[in-house]
Amino acid sequence: MFVLTIDQRGSRRSTDRVPELLAALADVPTVRGFERTVGDEVQGVIEDPDVVVDTALRVLRDGGWSVGVGAGPVDEPLPASPREGSGAAFVLAREAVEAAKSRQRPVPLAVRGARPEDAADADAVLVLLASTAARRTDAGWEAVDAARADDDGGQEVVARALGVSQQAVSQRLRTAMWAEEVAARRVAARLLTRAAD
Repeated sequence: MFVLTIDQRGSRRSTDRVPELLAALADVPTVRGFERTVGDEVQGVIEDPDVVVDTALRVLRDGGWSVGVGAGPVDEPLPASPREGSGAAFVLAREAVEAAKSRQRPVPLAVRGARPEDAADADAVLVLLASTAARRTDAGWEAVDAARADDDGGQEVVARALGVSQQAVSQRLRTAMWAEEVAARRVAARLLTRAAD
């Protein structure tokens, strides 16, 4: 099981963005949906490691958040609210979000798991993914978003949707390192699964 603890960065100097984040995460498939735990922090429980990867990267793209992923067992039965949950994954998520706040980290994301070595590997891949995405241009994001929205159509469909040439789409996706991200997302999900065992 995976617990995500997400904390707003610099919340004392800015407005409360938790309601906005909760609305953005309302469509995420969860075991226990995201909700405010304390102050400017939210927490949710997810079973699917692919969803964990996608959610962590979505939140980081939005900016202004520290993301901690705890991979491990939870105490059963799981209560209705993640605020009342307990077990290793919850403890690990707390450790992870605190580590994510470190200024030494290239992006505000950290993974902690029941199997520390696999968690460290998952952490490294997710940090690399998030760092790559953080350098993406607006044109790159536009192409990536269009490609994700239309898995079947290929670059020709994306080019029509964006009103640019197929060559332009190909260049944007290559520069955005989209193919590499797709492959690395699968690796990160597998490593998260191992970290939770």
